[in-house]
Amino acid sequence: QVQLVESGGGLVQAGGSLRLACAASGRTFSSYAMGWVRQAPGKEREFVAASMWSGGRTYYADSVKGRFTISRDNANNGVYLQMNSLKPEDTAVYYCAADGRGWTYSNSPPNYGMEWWGKGTLITVSS
Repeated sequence: QVQLVESGGGLVQAGGSLRLACAASGRTFSSYAMGWVRQAPGKEREFVAASMWSGGRTYYADSVKGRFTISRDNANNGVYLQMNSLKPEDTAVYYCAADGRGWTYSNSPPNYGMEWWGKGTLITVSS
């Protein structure tokens, strides 16, 4: 059974930084696409970033380009999201997601082509 567990959420002031981590278990994830999707209160899920398997191509939402960086540690089945220059509009629950079915970038909510999901971690950015 695949499990994705996020950590690193919390409260931060605008302009600050946070680093999210996702610990994956149940499979060998080096061949999986892994990423992050967020959901703000009252809004639909929004794609944030994704990394193809084996540290290949990365994708970012326009809203986070230049501020967020996704990285992976395939040896430890981990994926990370470094978030800098945070804005109040980044406030959301951030979900780790993974897909091993040959994922290609999908701009279709709510699942963006991802099969497996964590339970999410809340990021609150105060102004």
